[in-house]
Amino acid sequence: MRFFLSTLLLLPLLASAEVIEADLLIVGGSESACAAAIQAARLGVKKVVLVNDIDWLGGQFSAEGVGCMDEWTVINGKRVNFPRSGLFLETIQRIRAHNSAKYGKACPGNSFCGTETIEPAAAAKIFEELVKPHVESGTLRIERHYEPHSVTVKNGCVTATTFHSARSSPLTVKARLTIDASDWGDVIRLSGAKYSAGPDLKARFGEASAPESFDDAGAQEMNPISYCVVLRETQGKDATVPRPPSYDPRSFAALDKIPPWVDSDMSAGIYSPSGNSPYTHRRLVDRWHNGFAPGTEATFINYPVQDYPLCQLPQRVVDALEKTEAGASKKNIVHLSPAQRRIIFEDAKGHALGVLHHLQTAVHDRVGDFPQSFRYLKLTDEFGTADNLPPKPYVREGLRLEAMTMLREQDIRARSREPKWAKVLPTDAVFAFQFNIDFHPTRRNYLTADRNGPWQYIHTKDRGWHTDTDRAVFPMRGLVPVEMDGLLGAGKNIGVSSVVQSALRLHGQTMHVGQAAGTLAWMSLRDGAPPRQIVSEPSKTRELQLKLARGHGGPGILLWPWQDITPEDLHFEAVNMLSVRGIWQPQPDDVLFHPGRTISRGELASLLARVCRSLKDSKEWPHSDKPLYTDVPADNPMRPFIEAMVTWGDFAPLAAKFTPDQPANWSTLHTWLTRLHLPATRGQLDQGKQPLSRAEAAIQLWRVLQLGGEVFHIVADANTNNVPDHLDPK
Repeated sequence: MRFFLSTLLLLPLLASAEVIEADLLIVGGSESACAAAIQAARLGVKKVVLVNDIDWLGGQFSAEGVGCMDEWTVINGKRVNFPRSGLFLETIQRIRAHNSAKYGKACPGNSFCGTETIEPAAAAKIFEELVKPHVESGTLRIERHYEPHSVTVKNGCVTATTFHSARSSPLTVKARLTIDASDWGDVIRLSGAKYSAGPDLKARFGEASAPESFDDAGAQEMNPISYCVVLRETQGKDATVPRPPSYDPRSFAALDKIPPWVDSDMSAGIYSPSGNSPYTHRRLVDRWHNGFAPGTEATFINYPVQDYPLCQLPQRVVDALEKTEAGASKKNIVHLSPAQRRIIFEDAKGHALGVLHHLQTAVHDRVGDFPQSFRYLKLTDEFGTADNLPPKPYVREGLRLEAMTMLREQDIRARSREPKWAKVLPTDAVFAFQFNIDFHPTRRNYLTADRNGPWQYIHTKDRGWHTDTDRAVFPMRGLVPVEMDGLLGAGKNIGVSSVVQSALRLHGQTMHVGQAAGTLAWMSLRDGAPPRQIVSEPSKTRELQLKLARGHGGPGILLWPWQDITPEDLHFEAVNMLSVRGIWQPQPDDVLFHPGRTISRGELASLLARVCRSLKDSKEWPHSDKPLYTDVPADNPMRPFIEAMVTWGDFAPLAAKFTPDQPANWSTLHTWLTRLHLPATRGQLDQGKQPLSRAEAAIQLWRVLQLGGEVFHIVADANTNNVPDHLDPK
């Protein structure tokens, strides 16, 4: 009888549930979700619905309060930014324009961790402006304050998602395709698609950093969450926050050993050791060194001491979770309901406020009074939250989709401190990336027997932030579930191991994930074919890569991790297209393309040989016991390619020498193309004896490939030298 009465009470609510029909449903309001929505709309998907669980769009940039962007890599021993591209570059351009208009300076932060900074509310506005044209056109509909509740699956395909809200009746979105870019991958989990959460054991992928077995932390151990504390100067007014109930100064002893503020303008560059302090670590606006008006100074705290591990939870959190469901306190946070997660979030907020309180009291008393003291910094009110903290924690790790391809630690881990080229560079790349395997403290050490007492963070041996990785690419198949149809992963819900996810979670990287997912969704909807079919057809893969490289409405995406190639370059498309095919191969120890450098005759011949092997009616690699040229001996790595080119073309009679190290010119290119019966142009002759640069060669060879009738080859997993078999002489 009780169940019957409860059902009757629910009937009016269920009857009023709204149902929306869509081509594409995107779940989440993160930077990745927004990128997916914008890309799909720009490409022509007619009905896109984005469902967010809060008001703000923009994820890490805004709602999570991470207004300083990590994007560094290392070149010649110096930290520099990884090349920007795609919607991430477009967002950075808007951030710079905003800062220039407001402060007269594009980069006002002088932050230790990154060159670019943006205040949270401004970031939220930028993302609203990015989606606005598509909302106004009726292409994109955004629903806010809804959380996934259930997923409808028919014949192994996701067909609808139902959302609940504390503010209104349920909402059901029926969609031909769904992208899960939510914080915790709730649609993937609710759909029954395969996924992982927590550490992967060594038996799964054979990763060096993976544990052999679970200990007391079990499958709950993850990269921690953090509540970023965003602060503005009060110009000398005491802004000390109340002592949080869980505060114990022993929990924050790490702050008692370092200066809270250092007088640095970071003019020596990011990560200059003399500029590191909790204050300058993620400074948003540096008014002291830039000469801005008083009151404009802003920073935020995102220091290791405020990280909140998601295992070994305090007893108060364990008790609260157990009241909701027996055994809930032992679950990975991915498996909890939104309401249960909020119990953890509230305790994490108290911990973050404890950091601020400690800096404003114990640390202030230790170092003495000075204008930049945290005592004179107040919590920003721009979030519109009751506690003035961000509406969301900074989420570093969530659910990991079991995808058609999984990137593992050994695929990207570096042999040296400076990034070179990853061991595995799949040819279905949808974006390039590089960042260290970067785990913040994942465990706790309780200082007393009381599990509600003080604790300090622990960095374990294999889960730290100093494991180097090489330049890598993310495969298209990493977005597609291994079994479920009608569903794509985005955000952090993608085909990677836990170790790799720690290196693939930054602002720009997740925007690239979203843009790639939006592009794959567009093609799937256009062709009426499931994503797994699209990614299994080589011609579709190449078409999608070309669409990404061209951008469509914005800067193109860098598909191959060259350091000196940008979307503004005329050769950007050509270099990316030749590189993902394995036609243009990098030198092992050089991550620069050197576009202005003159190409040698040997290099040009090698490229032409690979182009020939990629065309229809390609011939087999020739074999000769005796070298054809006296200056191209048997041990010269270019010999097979040079001899293949002259064998396949009308090069007889052969000269005694080939002069492989001599510079090639435009006339050389025209002559060789003509002798190979490949498309040549009059313009090449117009340039005559002018040296042929690498950039110019790429543009010309890409044209040849497009006109010559390419035979499409995609290698499921590139071999160790990253060369598809048909391009490597046998």
